[in-house]
Amino acid sequence: MALDVNVDSETVTLKIMIFPLIINILISFLAYFVTQRIIPRLKSKFIKANLFGIDMSKTTSDKIPESLGVVSGFIFLVVLVLFIPVAFGHSLLEKTFPYDEYVKYIVALLSISCMLLLGFADDVLDVPWRQKLLLPTIASLPLLMVYYVSFNTTTIIVPKPFREWLGTSVDIGIIYYIYMGMLAVFCTNAINILAGVNGLEVGQSIVIAISIAIFNVIELTGPLRKAHQFSLYFMLPYIGTSMALLKHNWYPASVFVGDTFCYFSGMTFAVVGILGHFSKTTLLFFIPQVFNFLYSFPQLLKFVPCPRHRLPKFNSRSDKMECSTTVFKYAELSTLGKFTLNLFRVLRLIRWEEKEGVVVTNNFTLINLILLYFGPMHEAKLTTVLLAVQVLCTCLAFLVRYPFASVFYDVQP
Repeated sequence: MALDVNVDSETVTLKIMIFPLIINILISFLAYFVTQRIIPRLKSKFIKANLFGIDMSKTTSDKIPESLGVVSGFIFLVVLVLFIPVAFGHSLLEKTFPYDEYVKYIVALLSISCMLLLGFADDVLDVPWRQKLLLPTIASLPLLMVYYVSFNTTTIIVPKPFREWLGTSVDIGIIYYIYMGMLAVFCTNAINILAGVNGLEVGQSIVIAISIAIFNVIELTGPLRKAHQFSLYFMLPYIGTSMALLKHNWYPASVFVGDTFCYFSGMTFAVVGILGHFSKTTLLFFIPQVFNFLYSFPQLLKFVPCPRHRLPKFNSRSDKMECSTTVFKYAELSTLGKFTLNLFRVLRLIRWEEKEGVVVTNNFTLINLILLYFGPMHEAKLTTVLLAVQVLCTCLAFLVRYPFASVFYDVQP
């Protein structure tokens, strides 16, 4: 008898979960078509407002509207606001309303809205990159506050090899909040750093979003099903609006997405990762971005000279992209700069040319590294290769998250 009651309860719970997700899928398709139709109609308005750029990888000098990521971000937010009655409608018929879940939803929208606004302000005002680190920090404050009020769980499970010294779990306190704040900063800037060719910013973000959505679907039958349902509410409309934006940003791009899209995307991923309690898994889907950040680090901190633009160089004769380079005197580098340069040279991560103390190397980005190994490519092919790398890294992430997880953690059957 007890078993029948549990089965019936489980069935009711699944029905309550499935109906909002079906509606969410439908409005995500609607968001795709609306975004696809609106973007072409707004291009001229952005150009009139002097929000445009020139594609440095083309022979033409046509004005291309920039910061169109604000359009997909705005429609994304509108869809999620309209979805609130669907997400919480069934709770109105019950005696207790899930205020904690509702607050999570609203604060998630607030953090994403702040980042969308701050990202657009950056596109308009061209904020220096060091000051850009403050933008996601500000936008993540509401997120960290609701986490503190609702959960305040700062205990981490220690991997098996270290349990002999540290025990099964460790409460790291405020360090966990610092980690979550840094996660928001990293997610927003990592996408922005790995950019510069048509379709790459949106393309890599879509692959990450689909990866998170697949992970959420797998975990819907687990103990944290509500957290993953919450994540899907955000990921599905995000995928819909971003796919529409990609259609206009793919080679040859008729619009640029701007820093607005990168910041808005990064904060969306940080929100679902933190509030969905899978921040470490979220980072696994950022493997190319993590590598690109570590690879770019010496130039970002000026250990090695960093030019204003590190975009790949366009060869108008072959219509292909080639490695861009930086030129400097080896003797003028700091000790850290020389160490990094020699390390990258040993690891074959750079092309080294030296004459009379003057060194020429490729810029330290994943894009240039791909061109270094595979040679010059057409821009569309280069984007495709980079997205293929992102997909392969997603497969690696799932391999680490599931089959290999049992090596370090106790995995429940």
